[in-house]
Amino acid sequence: MTSLKPFLICLILSSFLCAQEEPKKLLAIFAHPDDEQSVGPLLVKYVEEGVEVTLVIATDGRLGVNQYNDYKAGDDLADIRRKEMRCAAQVLGVSLRHLTYHDQLKAAEGFDGHIPHVQQLILDIKDIVTEIQPDAIITWGPDGVTTHMDHRLIGASVTQVFVSQTWKSPMDLYYFGVPSDFISTAKEKTLRGQDRKYLTAQIPFTQAHYDKAYQALLCHKSQYPSTVIAKIKEERSQMGKILFLRQFQAPNSIKKTLF
Repeated sequence: MTSLKPFLICLILSSFLCAQEEPKKLLAIFAHPDDEQSVGPLLVKYVEEGVEVTLVIATDGRLGVNQYNDYKAGDDLADIRRKEMRCAAQVLGVSLRHLTYHDQLKAAEGFDGHIPHVQQLILDIKDIVTEIQPDAIITWGPDGVTTHMDHRLIGASVTQVFVSQTWKSPMDLYYFGVPSDFISTAKEKTLRGQDRKYLTAQIPFTQAHYDKAYQALLCHKSQYPSTVIAKIKEERSQMGKILFLRQFQAPNSIKKTLF
């Protein structure tokens, strides 16, 4: 019996060390194929640091027609954008979950089309969070950066899942943000800006992280010619090598009055 003690001690220590070495998990949840560009440098940074990064894209991109392409909206464009998203995820080094929800989340179909679509989306997000049990989640905030309805609704859906229960393991929720002082017009500040006092998570990244993120954006050929991506990259460089996030903060006390 005595001879088993060293073995048991080693086994216990081994389990402890394995538990200590378990990597952190980051879950990024966005609306469209190419939305990941907003946090691309951060995703690259954490993959490089050994974090298990999972990227969830909710919609299929079927309505992604613009001035840069002559595609028709529908299944064929959705197929193209799914392939582009796989390419971008591979460059970023993230694990991809690309869901099959329609762009605009069937809003044009009215209550009976839109509501079941979105309710199922919320349930699917809950299943993913339950499965992965991330240490941190990043999504769109109330502004959606561009005020796009899909952006704002995805962020709201993720937030609802986050606050709907007490999770087995602690996790933090963050919203991507753009500091108001980077925005030139009063209108745009109101639509999508955030005062820096709210952006309390400011994550630095390197030029290499930045370059790789924009290499991934080149995968989205149906949306952006390379010349446009170069311009986007240059404009983003004016914000410096910091990614700004606002952390969702739950109150730590019960108030008995609003005032």
